[in-house]
Amino acid sequence: MTAKEYLLRAYRIDQRINSKIEQLTMLRGLSKIMARAAGGRQTEGIAEKMAELEAGINEDIETLVDFKQETANAIKKISDAGQQTLLELRYLCYKPWERIAEEMNYSVDNVFRMHRRALESVAAVLTLQQNQL
Repeated sequence: MTAKEYLLRAYRIDQRINSKIEQLTMLRGLSKIMARAAGGRQTEGIAEKMAELEAGINEDIETLVDFKQETANAIKKISDAGQQTLLELRYLCYKPWERIAEEMNYSVDNVFRMHRRALESVAAVLTLQQNQL
C-alpha cells in the first residue's frame, strides 16, 4: 500500500458511510409510502434492509474512527509541522487543495510540492513501523 492509499483509507470509508446513509434515507421514505398504502404497517423486508444498513453504518463508523486515529498517529510522527498540517487538512478534514493553500497562505503549486514531500515522509514512517513489527 502506498502512502497515499494509506492516507485515503478514512476518506473512502467516509464516502461509504455517506452512501449508506443516503440509501437508508431513501428506504425510510419508501417505507413511509408503503406504510400509508398498507394501512400504517411497515413491510418486513424494508425494515430488515434498514436494520442491515444501520448495522453496516455503525461498523463503518467504528472502522473510520480507528483509521482516523491510526492516520493521525502516523502524521504526528512526521517532524515537519507544515507537512503535518497539510496532511491533517487533506486526509483528516478532507479539505480541497485550494482551501488548504488558502489556510496555509501558500500557492496551490507550493501545496502540491509540500504534499509530495509529505507523502515521502509518510512512506518513511510506514516503512519504519513495518520494520519494527
